[in-house]
Amino acid sequence: MDVGKKFTDESRCRELATTSSFCRRIYSEVEEVGWEHLVKLGDDLLFLSFRVMDDKGRVHILEITLDKNYPMSPPSVSADVPCNLNLEWSSNSKLRDVLQQFQRHVRMLQDFWSTLDDIDRSLWVIDPTHTHLAMSYRQIKIGNDCCAILSINVNDPLSLPECRFLGSDTEVNSLRNIWKRNSKKWKKDKSFSENLACVFGTQLPQPPHAQKNEEHAECGICFAQYLPTDDEFGAKSGSATDCTCENGNCKPEFHSVCLVKWLRSITTTRQSFDVLFGNCPYCSDPIAVKISTDDLQHR
Repeated sequence: MDVGKKFTDESRCRELATTSSFCRRIYSEVEEVGWEHLVKLGDDLLFLSFRVMDDKGRVHILEITLDKNYPMSPPSVSADVPCNLNLEWSSNSKLRDVLQQFQRHVRMLQDFWSTLDDIDRSLWVIDPTHTHLAMSYRQIKIGNDCCAILSINVNDPLSLPECRFLGSDTEVNSLRNIWKRNSKKWKKDKSFSENLACVFGTQLPQPPHAQKNEEHAECGICFAQYLPTDDEFGAKSGSATDCTCENGNCKPEFHSVCLVKWLRSITTTRQSFDVLFGNCPYCSDPIAVKISTDDLQHR
């Protein structure tokens, strides 16, 4: 028998056995996490992405790249967050450990994102025009052709931010003096927009679309601004839209009650605990919605 051929055959068998074992391990670990959370799986099984919903209903995509020596070597992780996840890893760790650590990570960032939501909702944001969860700054309109670039502290988002002004030299110098003089008025128990109004001594410009009696957008499913006042909807009775597609080019608004009913009518919708995972009725991008107690009762 050809010794060289025998050696080649043995090497090939070992390679196939290793590959088979690796495949079984990855499929088993994905099963532990839940296939309904998987967004993408690479052909070589070395790349995976999972959908994670945080406590406020924000959807995050966690990308995981595995080394060929996995699990002896830790995976690389990437996500749309302002600070990297410091992954704790051992040879006994699994994909579910990565997901659990990421969930804890985003839980710690809730106040940060809520602060940015407050800024986006109540102030005239010039930049970024399309926000991402990893961004920690906002450029807002001040008035008199001046802007302020606010850098939000990720670990202490309600603290006084770093601030840089843009505009004419005269206006910028005046704003700097006001900021320096009044920054001691900043209080963490106030909202970000309230603190800015206090520091500048005036109400800052609201978003262009904001009005004193701003109307809520119509639901993209029932086409009404508010749900009917009816016991059928429980605590949601008479409520406005409260769910939005994450696609920046789509972004219709929905009543979560309507979205739950619509997703349940689609056979490809998946459920994990109290969350439904499906696709936006308009753009077909992934969308998720939490099921309320009332939804479960009226199922």
